[in-house]
Amino acid sequence: MASTFLKEYDKLLARYKEMIVLRTAGDIVYWDMETKMPPSGLELRSEQLSLIGLINHKMLVDPKIGRSLDALEKERVLADMNEEQRRNVHLMRKYHDEESKLPDQLVAEMSKQQILSVGAWKRAKAAKDFSQFRDHLLKNVELKEKAANILMEVKGTRTPYDALLDIYEPGMTTERISKVFKGMRDGLMRIMKKVDSSDRPDTSILNRKIPVSAQRRISAVAMRFIGYETSGPKAWGRLDETEHPFSNGYYTDVRITTHYHEDNYKSSLFSVLHEGGHALYEHNLPAEWMFQPIGSAASYGVHESQSRFVENMVGRSPEFLSFILPKLKKAAGKVLADVELEDFVRAVNMAEPSKIRIEADEITYGLHIIARFELERDLFAGRLRVDELPQAWNEKYSRYLGVDVDNDSEGVMQDTHWAGGSFGYFPSYALGNLYGGMFLRKLDRDVPEWRDAVAEGNYAPVGGWLAENVHSRGNLYDPADLIKVVTGEGLNIKPFLDYLKMKVEMVYGS
Repeated sequence: MASTFLKEYDKLLARYKEMIVLRTAGDIVYWDMETKMPPSGLELRSEQLSLIGLINHKMLVDPKIGRSLDALEKERVLADMNEEQRRNVHLMRKYHDEESKLPDQLVAEMSKQQILSVGAWKRAKAAKDFSQFRDHLLKNVELKEKAANILMEVKGTRTPYDALLDIYEPGMTTERISKVFKGMRDGLMRIMKKVDSSDRPDTSILNRKIPVSAQRRISAVAMRFIGYETSGPKAWGRLDETEHPFSNGYYTDVRITTHYHEDNYKSSLFSVLHEGGHALYEHNLPAEWMFQPIGSAASYGVHESQSRFVENMVGRSPEFLSFILPKLKKAAGKVLADVELEDFVRAVNMAEPSKIRIEADEITYGLHIIARFELERDLFAGRLRVDELPQAWNEKYSRYLGVDVDNDSEGVMQDTHWAGGSFGYFPSYALGNLYGGMFLRKLDRDVPEWRDAVAEGNYAPVGGWLAENVHSRGNLYDPADLIKVVTGEGLNIKPFLDYLKMKVEMVYGS
């Protein structure tokens, strides 16, 4: 029996490795589209990515995989497996069954349409004209609805939107997120009331013009600090420039991008830290699990917890800012010579409602995500039409954030996610913040000296703790179980809200 089990198991992993190799090749093709491809290559690139997606789909639904899974799932065989082997079989069954229900034509059409939609989104955003994007977005929604209705049956979810959420955060539901986000929204709004608007930090120091060449040097400092290696024989990453920062890669080749604004140097600094946090998670997954289902992130929410932990809980801490400010001054020359550390810390951590998610402070950021979640939820529940999105968006921003949106490029078209078909993704950002708050509380207990180390430019205590407690567990657990394993408790919004209260007290003394 053991020899038969090992033979089928090895065949299953070999097939999965082929799919990962193909998928990661597609990731590089996508990276090239976003960074180096000439504009006229978009139509060809959509065909290339569509074909890669279709081939990967066909590989995953191959009946041979189903037969291997059938042989491995017999009770007496499962009893002989260890935890890692059983988890690999479980994940492959989930992937195989879900993908098998999606028609080849639908998979190919979604992949091609998403590439075309991203191109249309870029043009429409530049023109500040939603009408140029509307029809592409409508097509994306229609295709995703077809897929969601199919997946709802195989996943056993209550609603189509639950099926989409499960793609990014396994086990999470619309009902659960609605309850969590209500508590989060109420907590965030209470904290915002403690912000003393009459004691507004001087944020003009963050808008002083710093040449892109100097900002690139600061990016290099930030990457060295977290251990993101882009040069030398052991390099496994690289930094490029795009309209919307993102990370992309697998284990030994994980790439990040940023966008430079001469009059907003903190934007590139914190995007590099954010994407670097994603990259470290991918790179630090257990080497022995490479090309296995468990050798991947637990969820998009856990992934976001890692990026936002590095960006905010470390990157916006007084300790890191005391380390990076002298480096900023050196790179900028006289531009920042008069900036004092206390003023810099307060400016970086200022809380104030804004229109743009990626530029939002830590308190109001969650409100940006909650607005998007509610729009997606209503869209897939049939309570909202695509052509109503701009107005609905603007109304939520007025109600939750108290800001007026001047045009759809800074409103409903500010993010690329819907253009890329990533419906159900946005909640992961806010869940990541909540996970991060729980991780921070545990880190403070386990490694209380980490802040002193960061002030000295030493990220190792933080990076080592995250690698040991989060990265090393890969996809061995569903996210809810992983959080319990790491912190000893279930999802809890209090640690994150407590962290934000301390931040407000630090900046405003209230």
